[in-house]
Amino acid sequence: MNDLLSRLPAIPDLRNRCRALATLDVILSPGDWEPRYHTFTGAWAPGEELSWVRNGQGDDWFVVFSPAGVYGRGFDHERPNAPELLDAVPPAFHRFTGEPAFGDVDGPTVTACFWRAPGDAAWQGVSSTPGDGELLELLLDGSAEAYRDWAEEYFEPEQELDLDAIGHVLALRPLTPAAVAALNPETDLEELAEDLAEIGYPH
Repeated sequence: MNDLLSRLPAIPDLRNRCRALATLDVILSPGDWEPRYHTFTGAWAPGEELSWVRNGQGDDWFVVFSPAGVYGRGFDHERPNAPELLDAVPPAFHRFTGEPAFGDVDGPTVTACFWRAPGDAAWQGVSSTPGDGELLELLLDGSAEAYRDWAEEYFEPEQELDLDAIGHVLALRPLTPAAVAALNPETDLEELAEDLAEIGYPH
């Protein structure tokens, strides 16, 4: 857990990376959210945004951005559920520990969580076992090279992904037809408009 906490960027940078990775997945999987690994919604609740990462095998991370700060919760389905970890979460984030979306019919599911208020000097968190940051590796790395290597295996695009175009998105620069085509020539900005608006990607 200490490795995860030490590698998490500051709150604004974390939010930007979450939005950028979700945008890259949208470009590579337009019109179909099911295969996407990274997702982001800027209107999860009033004043709150939600990022989530899932591998389709039962493992996931949810990260909430709110006026209280950031709360992240992860679950590895191959490890025992450890809801007792949530006892360590500060009161400011208690509303999220009981969020139905972050669990199943029996209650919360969690093997790791982290949090940070705007005034905190560092991230804090707890984990039941080591290695709970694996799903967040691309978020922690933040490089165009890491995303390209992963996405070419995960999405199996028909062409090699352009590093400059990936970097364009990771920097949250306004999308251009050329940048989109360099990643997926089978889509365009018009097809992506609704998803980009939900993510809050800058125009």
